[in-house]
Amino acid sequence: MVTCGVFLDVPANCYAFIGLPPKSDRASGPMLRKVSTLLVAVICFLSVRAAAHDEHKALPKSAKAKTAAGKSMPLTTSSAKARDLYQRALQDYELLYLERATIGWRAAAKEDPQFAASFAMLAMNSRDPEEARTAREHAKEVAAKASAGEKLMIRWVATVQEGNFLDGIAAMNDMIAMFPGDKHVYYIAANWLMGVQGNEQAHHLLHKSLEIDPDFAPALNNLAYLHARDREFGEALQAMDRYAALLPKEPNPQDSYGEILRMAGKFDSALEHYRAALAIDASFNTSQVGLADTYALMGDQERARQEYDKAIDNEPNQANRFDYRMQKAITWVREKNYVEADRQLWRISVEAHGQSYELQEAQALRRMAQYAADDQQAVERLTSAEDALTHRNNLSASDRDEELAHVLRLRAARLLQIGKADASQASLNRLSELASGNRDLVIQECWHGAAGEMLAAKGNFKGAVPELEEDQDNPETLALLVRAYKETGAIDKSQATAERLRMTNMPSLEQALAASAARDKVSQPPEPVAAR
Repeated sequence: MVTCGVFLDVPANCYAFIGLPPKSDRASGPMLRKVSTLLVAVICFLSVRAAAHDEHKALPKSAKAKTAAGKSMPLTTSSAKARDLYQRALQDYELLYLERATIGWRAAAKEDPQFAASFAMLAMNSRDPEEARTAREHAKEVAAKASAGEKLMIRWVATVQEGNFLDGIAAMNDMIAMFPGDKHVYYIAANWLMGVQGNEQAHHLLHKSLEIDPDFAPALNNLAYLHARDREFGEALQAMDRYAALLPKEPNPQDSYGEILRMAGKFDSALEHYRAALAIDASFNTSQVGLADTYALMGDQERARQEYDKAIDNEPNQANRFDYRMQKAITWVREKNYVEADRQLWRISVEAHGQSYELQEAQALRRMAQYAADDQQAVERLTSAEDALTHRNNLSASDRDEELAHVLRLRAARLLQIGKADASQASLNRLSELASGNRDLVIQECWHGAAGEMLAAKGNFKGAVPELEEDQDNPETLALLVRAYKETGAIDKSQATAERLRMTNMPSLEQALAASAARDKVSQPPEPVAAR
């Protein structure tokens, strides 16, 4: 398990560092977008490297003066108990006891309502949208009494969650520069970067934390995941060996072993490590979910449902329970029992609506649309999903916009399939406008994937290829890219992409649908010669 999930609601718009062309030019210039993306990666990387040293020029003089002397971020609280609760929560956070960490920061905030850092960490870590919003607002209200470093952390958290990425990344850089000797600051920043796919930059910061403390176990854990994302499983497992040796009595090293082995397709070994984690701590619920996810990928959906049920029964966090129930619903999709999948997901959407979990409500409705056989029904579900995003206005701007991007992409495709070309283009235009104003990587990938899908549907596979190449984290996009390469004569690329798709072991609906489509294609009888 890796902790970057707590930063999933922050945008990845590093593109904001440079000027992109107007959306009309972007739509017709895929090579320009590729150059822009490369420049963005370079600029973000250089920005993070600069921020990791005390020569960061953006810092005010007072902050520069404190850089050399301050080794770690000071905490501003009048309560010794609140400070202790905060520090214990941070330790739990780094050991991946995330629910326990949230409880700790909540208790610290209650003990000292002026303790700004505790509210900032609660805003980052809480999965209750209302609690996260109120914690974020309170952190801003009491920030004036906080230390300079805490103020930067609050500005970072608040602005990125509110969709103002440029100010947020500047605050993060200043925070890093202010505390070049604080391994925890490097670690938290690296987590955020991993959450927005800034893997190269995260790799650099994790190594900076290990320069401070070569045995800093949380950094080794995240490095292992970065290697696994690059399919460097040998290096990933070497990092895991060091991580596990440092924490032999903790469950997360075994949990991370399990997940990385599952990513590598070594399912039986993954199950062994998940069970080892649960033997250390039976309440470490991510390992219980890991068992379920692995059985689902192995094709044993009944056993997967049994394991998901255990995780759901043991989970104290409502948002996590909704997530696990949606994972369970996907097992019915894998079995093509769409009626039961609909029943489960509809129930989740209703309950999430009643409890003000707008994101989970929208996700359940959108997933029903993803596998729906009837295009009109899918469009109606997507309309309901978009409506769900504005029921209570508790969602952060970044969460709302990311989910809206998924909805718009699916709507454009479904409308085109039922011959409503104008309405399809209108949805694509809305997605283009969203992508033009928000450089969140999830939104950018949705835009590119949608543009590629529309071009492929019109037979323009040459134009589709560069768009689809920008969305290769999506298994369904990979499947379409396999065909696009083949249609354009790039047989080697088609075969390599097909192999990558075959080796993608994600317990997601997109993976389930892509795998099902591939099986259906293989099982189809050869076309009669007379029909060719």
